[in-house]
Amino acid sequence: MARFEKVSKYADVDLTMPSRATEYSAGYDLYVAEDTIIPPISEHIHAMKTASGNPVGRVLTLDQMKDMTKTLGAKPTLVPTGMKCKLENRTYLKLVPRSSTPLKYWLVMANGEGIIDADYYNSPESEGAIYLQLINLSPFPIKLQKGDCVAQGIICPYGLTEDDMHGGKRMGGHGSTTT
Repeated sequence: MARFEKVSKYADVDLTMPSRATEYSAGYDLYVAEDTIIPPISEHIHAMKTASGNPVGRVLTLDQMKDMTKTLGAKPTLVPTGMKCKLENRTYLKLVPRSSTPLKYWLVMANGEGIIDADYYNSPESEGAIYLQLINLSPFPIKLQKGDCVAQGIICPYGLTEDDMHGGKRMGGHGSTTT
């Protein structure tokens, strides 16, 4: 059986634990662990255009985009939930926005939907801390307050191919299964 737990950073903090709103809700509402300001995406776009000299028609490689993101800090805002999730084998936690989040607040998840693998729980670098990657499409900074709910987690099973060959054990934290 899956279980949500607080990560050690928030062990003594009063947080709302993930919960389903109704008997037939698929998702567990996830709550913001601390006040977080989400800047408008236009600020990131302006910074990137300024840094690159705003050349018309410029095409960037993935490495160039990664370097610009690191240099400028122009990236989706990571919003802490203060939670981790222990999952059963061959299940994952899918992070999605609540249906009202983009409609009411102009906030979207940068990765469309987040995938929390079972081996992320208690990973050495991050303890399996669950963050929401959010982008603000409005022209104004938006302040999320501790206890706000803008996303949900859905526990999902997954299959394997008959010739499955995994690459090893997780050693890192957020986004660590790629190079």
